[in-house]
Amino acid sequence: MADTKQNTAPVEEEKLNDQMKVRREKMQQFIDAGIYPFGQKYNWDHHAQDVKDQAEQLEKDQTFVSVAGRLMAIRRHGKTAFCVLRDITGEIQLYFRKDVLGEQSYDLFKLLDIGDIVGVEGPVFTTHTGETTIRVEKWTLLSKSLRPLPEKFHGLTDKETRYRQRYLDLIVNPEVKDTFIKRSKIIKGIRKYLDDRHFLEVETPMLHTIAGGAAARPFKTHHNALDMDIYLRIAPELHLKRLLVGGLERVYEMNRCFRNEGIDTRHNPEFTTVELYQAYGDLEDVIFITEDMVSKLAQMLYGTMKLTYIDKEIDLTPPWDRMTMIEAVKKYSGADFEGVTDIETARKMADEHHVEYGQYDGVGKIINAFFEAFVEENLIQPTIITGHPLEISPLTKQDRENPLLTYRFEGFIYGRELANGFSELNDPIDQRNRFIEQMKERERGDDEAHQMDEDYCRALEYGLPPTGGLGIGIDRLVMFLTNSPSIRDVLLFPLSRPEQK
Repeated sequence: MADTKQNTAPVEEEKLNDQMKVRREKMQQFIDAGIYPFGQKYNWDHHAQDVKDQAEQLEKDQTFVSVAGRLMAIRRHGKTAFCVLRDITGEIQLYFRKDVLGEQSYDLFKLLDIGDIVGVEGPVFTTHTGETTIRVEKWTLLSKSLRPLPEKFHGLTDKETRYRQRYLDLIVNPEVKDTFIKRSKIIKGIRKYLDDRHFLEVETPMLHTIAGGAAARPFKTHHNALDMDIYLRIAPELHLKRLLVGGLERVYEMNRCFRNEGIDTRHNPEFTTVELYQAYGDLEDVIFITEDMVSKLAQMLYGTMKLTYIDKEIDLTPPWDRMTMIEAVKKYSGADFEGVTDIETARKMADEHHVEYGQYDGVGKIINAFFEAFVEENLIQPTIITGHPLEISPLTKQDRENPLLTYRFEGFIYGRELANGFSELNDPIDQRNRFIEQMKERERGDDEAHQMDEDYCRALEYGLPPTGGLGIGIDRLVMFLTNSPSIRDVLLFPLSRPEQK
């Protein structure tokens, strides 16, 4: 018999502090006065910044304006008061007078608190200190704030609280709001860039029967109706390339991917990427797109390609610096892998440099281990790294002149990978053999190795044009373009453990 027992534990009644009790009493006073404290639609006609920008003309014409927003400061002086209202564009000063509003309206005004959302109407004037101000002749309570904001002069500084309660972070830290407005502009800019170059935006599945398109550990779930295990996608790559087989020549997708991995300043299990594929293109095409698009986004946001990120000035002007992975390893570690093909030599070099490697790692994986240990953190200025080993690039076209390498690149800024692109492998026989090698690695315990995808191999047998493919991490790009040190600073709701009571 199925267990039908339900959790009947009583819900704890919220404990109210003194300030919260006072605010509820004020709420009741509004109700007693016949005013619903969580009001209806409000027809505003200006934002705060509009009023400031047009102040001279508005004052000259004695124009009545209406604005809506949250009260962030209240300074009462008997029969007058100055307040600060904040909306999405910024702040505007409000001036309340008892003899203008009338006794009843002014008495109700005295029940307002910092955090309350109001609509106001009145003419614009300039104070003797030069502050653009609205003389309020009518005000409307739109939402009574029942919980006080953090103390003004200390603000909201605790990182965990800021991430868990992003709504509060947005209220009290205007620079946070600016970051997410810039994020939206960046995403719009990417779409416009690709749309203008005749890329077609598409949507592919989030639920995959095979976790493919990247080397990563997937999230696994179960589909009840079909009675089968499925995965949240780790990358859209294989579905997008199927579309090129079908005749769509330029496609892109901007959406979420999911990887069951660690959380740190550069990684979140749920993240946003843009992936694009250009038929009849190659590695050089997607390198150009990376350099051109990222530099143009910076120009759009700031009017320059030279930005400061944390403590470094970064110059995004194309073309970016270039090195092969082997050249970069030699430059920063002294180890020269040029011409090294036997595993014993590679292991000896790794031992000499105290680089760790796995039992089954080949020369290619050891080169990559050197790169991660010695090179990445030194790639501060925008740098294109090419010549990746075949062993770590199962979906990339093989270098015809050096079969141990591939036509692949990664773009780095401030020691962090921003972009990854290939001349895509379109040989179905080679692709099948690569999948077989990946499956052997899975059998040896590598749960990030690629699974066999029979349908993708079948698709390639119909013919995939020579193709350039590119993936860019949107979150990391936004981090850089907004000077944000952590990926959690550019995610509205980063994943956290449940709050402990």
